Amino acid sequence: MRLDKINGGEEIHLKYTAKDFTSSQDVRWCPGCGDYSILAQMQRSAPDLEIIKEKMVWISGIGCSSRFPYYMETYGMHGIHGRAPAIATGVKLNNPGLSVWVATGDGDALSIGGNHFIHACRRNIDLKILLFNNRIYGLTKGQYSPTSEKGKKTKSTPFGSVDFPFNPVGLALGAEATFIARTLDRDPKHLQEMIRRAAKHRGTAFIEIYQNCNIFNDEAFALFTDKETKADNVLVLEHGKPMVFGKSNNKGIKLSGLEPEVVSLDDGQYSVSDLWVHDEFDKNPARAFLLSQLSERENFPMPVGVIRQITKPTYDHDFHEQIEKVKEQKGEGDLRKLLFSGNMWEVN
Repeated sequence: MRLDKINGGEEIHLKYTAKDFTSSQDVRWCPGCGDYSILAQMQRSAPDLEIIKEKMVWISGIGCSSRFPYYMETYGMHGIHGRAPAIATGVKLNNPGLSVWVATGDGDALSIGGNHFIHACRRNIDLKILLFNNRIYGLTKGQYSPTSEKGKKTKSTPFGSVDFPFNPVGLALGAEATFIARTLDRDPKHLQEMIRRAAKHRGTAFIEIYQNCNIFNDEAFALFTDKETKADNVLVLEHGKPMVFGKSNNKGIKLSGLEPEVVSLDDGQYSVSDLWVHDEFDKNPARAFLLSQLSERENFPMPVGVIRQITKPTYDHDFHEQIEKVKEQKGEGDLRKLLFSGNMWEVN
């Protein structure tokens, strides 16, 4: 990809490679961690995003995933627990020309950071949020997380968790993020595609990435990644195409109202024309929410791909537009005058 960069009036043509986005820092994750794949796919995708790397910023919180800014040869900040969306919001509002990305985990984003996450989605700030979901606390050595399944036995729940898990995609839908997708660390091509799609979106783009923690929660997503079981348990969503899955593409999802049904395409009772056709631009969030919950139903596959994307004004655009309008009406502000105006009193 050739990029134009203006420097003192001179046009400079840049052609990035993955190495241009690879920092000199030693990568410090456990051998075999799914984070390596996510990092590799991000670095491989970055040259195609048409973003000058000096204008890309990575913000993280606390956790294994939050080492990410160290390994990207861009600007970045390792923040504090759960506050990455808040810090990223400040970066974007103060410099709207930047492409701001957030690396976070299921514990970081959905526990202590839950409030910041939902309000970033609600405001539709132009951020790209990658949530590494391994259904465990890895950095603190194996406690159950907000996405761990009910009954999960860990160091902090030796008799099994009694919590019901969060569904990150469902949560993002409820908070009205405008781009929501799901992918897998062990599907490099699909992961790269979701990164590219998110980068093009204007507004809060959220990607849930199923990521294997081979130390504390190994094979948590084996059903969706192993060659023998993946085809029958993963539904790859494509806009405008019927929902077909299975090793021989012989199964599909039929929708009657808001009630989905897994049907066979082998016996002649149903054909591809009877199936639910995916519409990622669907204005009705009910069907997208149904997709987010699909794999929680018995014998249903887990959807990956763009669940939903819509267009609406971004907070950062409206924020700066409002400032410019006020300046036109009232002129430039005077901070000293503001501080010494209003209700003032003197204490002797």
